[in-house]
Amino acid sequence: MARGKDIDGSVSVPTFYGKELRWKREAAGMSLETFLEGSFYGKTYLSDIEHGERRMPVELARHADRVLGTDGFFERRCEDVRKARRGGHAAYFEKVLEAERHATTIEEWCPMLFPGLLQTPAYARVVVLAAVPTCLDDAVEERVSARMARADLFEADHDTPEYWVILHESLITDSVLPPEGMAEQLERIVELAERRRITSQVLPRNCGAHPFMTGSAKIMTFADAPPLFYTEALHSGDTIDDPALVRAYRRSYDRLRAAALSPVASLDLIKAAAGDYRNGHRPDRLE
Repeated sequence: MARGKDIDGSVSVPTFYGKELRWKREAAGMSLETFLEGSFYGKTYLSDIEHGERRMPVELARHADRVLGTDGFFERRCEDVRKARRGGHAAYFEKVLEAERHATTIEEWCPMLFPGLLQTPAYARVVVLAAVPTCLDDAVEERVSARMARADLFEADHDTPEYWVILHESLITDSVLPPEGMAEQLERIVELAERRRITSQVLPRNCGAHPFMTGSAKIMTFADAPPLFYTEALHSGDTIDDPALVRAYRRSYDRLRAAALSPVASLDLIKAAAGDYRNGHRPDRLE
């Protein structure tokens, strides 16, 4: 079969092993479609891996070793690729960082923090220092810059992921920044919503018991791969791809969404709160 354009394997660890995967596949005379038979992944996903734009999941690595007869080579190399970290992000977040760029939908529930994709630099800086108070200035700015870079997916000329976020009311009324900073953070959400880049809802603090009372949630779906669920604690995060578990989290998220204010009412609330902060006032809580 004809070989595609050469890939520079020196660019990164993922690119190196992606190039090796394509070489082995083409040497075996397999097209993308033939190679993927019996897996859950699409050819765009595989092409991205071969070009170093995605990291190979262990399930696909095992599939590669099986169909190419490579005696566990790609499964063993998954650990090398996993350790090839990008600056400014925790190791446990690497899978999510990559998944965000390829997702067709991203849905988040944030009970304690505005999600990283929506944070302003001032808000991100406060969050980083609260989590790691001994962090030096250069390291703080590296983390802040990395977080801001993630939000570039809202600025792409092509279709961006459909992003839906549910925010707890306390994030809006209980400030962690001076009034001007809180106004800027809320106005960022308003600006994205009015450009139709995101849909936001607010869960009132008086809504009573609800799903996800114990943690955050992030559900991502893809055109060419199974969905993922991600939840995070202070110094750790857990990515789940088990289909039954993801479906269960999906149902809980839908119930949570049903308990929240409508997108229109939520946006009005966020706008009003931003105006209050701009005028030096603290927003009223919902009755």
